Order: sequence, then C-alpha cells, then structure tokens
Amino acid sequence: MTAETDKRIVSWHSHPSKPRFVPPAGAVDAHCHVFGPMARFPFSAKAKYLPEDAGPEMLFALRDRLGFAKNVIVQASCHGTDNSATLHAIAASQGKARGVAVVDPAIPEDDLYRLHDGGMRGIRFNFLKRLVDDAPKDKFLEVARRLPEGWHVVIYFEADILEELRGFMDAIPVPLVIDHMGRPDVTQGPDGADMKAFRRLLDSRPDIHFKPTCPDRLDPSGDPWNAFAAAVAPLVADYPDRCIWGTDWPHPNMQDKIPDDGHIVDMIPRIAPTAELQRKLLVDNPNALYWADLVGDAVPPPAS
Repeated sequence: MTAETDKRIVSWHSHPSKPRFVPPAGAVDAHCHVFGPMARFPFSAKAKYLPEDAGPEMLFALRDRLGFAKNVIVQASCHGTDNSATLHAIAASQGKARGVAVVDPAIPEDDLYRLHDGGMRGIRFNFLKRLVDDAPKDKFLEVARRLPEGWHVVIYFEADILEELRGFMDAIPVPLVIDHMGRPDVTQGPDGADMKAFRRLLDSRPDIHFKPTCPDRLDPSGDPWNAFAAAVAPLVADYPDRCIWGTDWPHPNMQDKIPDDGHIVDMIPRIAPTAELQRKLLVDNPNALYWADLVGDAVPPPAS
C-alpha cells in the first residue's frame, strides 16, 4: 500500500468538544494510537488502511484537552510489527505514556527487553480478518511464554469467534486484556447472548481485564450511544477491578462515522456512575497494569 496508489484517510475529529465530565486526577487514556508521521515511520506494506499522520503532538494535545494525565499507546495495525512510531511517541511523552507492541512471534529475547526499556508492557494479538492476514495461535502462544515479567497479552477479536478462541486464551500464561469487550452486539442489552458469553470468559480466570470502549464502533444507534451505555454499565459495576478505558483515538477506519472525543469521554459517567468506579476504571486499574514498576515491581533482565 502506498500513498501514490491509495488515498490517505482521516478518521479523527478536527475540533473535538470539551467534555462535561472531568476525569479524576491521574486518569489514563489506556487505549489510543499514533499514525506516523509517515515520512519518518513508514506504514507497513501489508496495511489495510493508509491514514494521514496523527503523531504524538496531536495525541498529547488531545490528552490535555480531554483532561487526562497519561496514555497507553497501542501499536496500530497499519504499522505492522515495526513499533518505531509507538516507541517514539512514548519517548516524547516525558514519562506520561506506556505502550502495547505488536511483534513477530519469532522476536529475539533481547528485542523484547528493548521494547520493555522503551516503555512497552504488553503485546497485542489481532484476530480481525479485515485488519490482519494471519493470526497463528501456536506461534502467539510461544511468544506469550517468553514475555518479560509483568507483561500481559492484549487480544482483539469479534464476538462470533469468542468460543473458538477460548482454548487459546486459556493457554496463555500471562494476564489478558480484551479490547472493546470482544466487540459484543450491545443492541442485545446487558443480558444478551454476546454479553453473557463475555461474562463467562471473565469468570473463567481472574486475571482478565477488559476495555469497555468504543461506543462509536459498537452502537449502531449513534451518538449518544444509549444502547452501549445500557449494555456496558452493568459489566463495569460487576467487574470494577478488571476494566480500563480509552478513547481509541485516532479511531482507525472510522472515517465514515468520525466520533467527537468529548462525547466519548462523556460516556464515562454513564458506564461508571460513581467516583469509586471512575477511579478504578481510569486510575487504579490502568496504573496497576502499565506503571507497576514505579512501585517496586521492576522487571529483571533476561538470563545470559
């Protein structure tokens, strides 16, 4: 994919509104991305979309506008397994960002620890066929067994393959984070089949976190995403220590339905209505996953 043969797309709001909701001190936007800049960090030849540049300066300006203190930057699929753009953004954050990498399962041990030194704290496995060509479960398991201590695996999938992935997820030997709750059909409501299946997954092991995120992707009714709020609030209430939240900026592939980030932030009190839930969702849980080393859980280097 090249800029010469494919039109570059914009998927983010140019002037997002200031949210009414004020996040608590220390709040983390725990799911966002950076794109490029392409001149310095080219996109993967296998990328399924070609975005305009959305670099760290734009991300951090949005962070400040929305009232957040830190970011967790998840490697975008358009950059493949070259994590340079994400590492650059983390380095530019002055300690206010950590990251999730996408790696070739054959990555050498030393390279994993270099990613750790650069601020990465997990790796992502993507099972969306429209975004990736191959998702080799056996190789994913092999690299999951070699992660630095304190890392986790992030998994992105759609609800219709949840049961197919159960054995694979059960075999992963580190904590899991599920992107966007495995994309359930929120129009089914909190007691729908997709949400019940997701609860069974959460109940299967205590070290699974999830992201109650992306109302713009999951709720076809549109802003203000009432179906999303109704379906997701009970999940957050029942699993308060296992949820983390993020904007999903710059909203990959949402160019035809670009959300207002201020409105996305204003969804938070609708799914986490109390100050205690908001603090767990935005401060306590993401800090425990991504900044644990700052309270003494340092990761040892690989054995020589």
